[in-house]
Amino acid sequence: MNLTSDLPWENLVVKYFPFAQFYDYTKHLKRFVRFLEGKLPANYHLTYSRSEETTDAMVIALCKSGGNVAVVFRDHLPKTWLGIEVIDGDDSDLRFQDRKGVIVGLLEKGLAKKDETGFVVEPC
Repeated sequence: MNLTSDLPWENLVVKYFPFAQFYDYTKHLKRFVRFLEGKLPANYHLTYSRSEETTDAMVIALCKSGGNVAVVFRDHLPKTWLGIEVIDGDDSDLRFQDRKGVIVGLLEKGLAKKDETGFVVEPC
């Protein structure tokens, strides 16, 4: 539902459609922690979006807590990153079907191909 925004859809339309499954990405840590704690609607799934400001320790902690973290990689997806399994996030958009505690690997696209901020990760 969010692509470049980070609107709290769980407070807006999700509750009006209890039989639909929603999924989304967020860069808001407190919001993601609320999801991990089961404090968001059951039909609303969140994946944390790593940014250049996200520490490796935070990625590891979120995955160990059962959350999934989306990471953009340059050129190819590694099998693991930071010791955590990487799944192909470009294979399907159905994030709510992903196993828990994994890195959702996405390949760089568009302007991200020229990124030098640290948003795009150089796999080993």
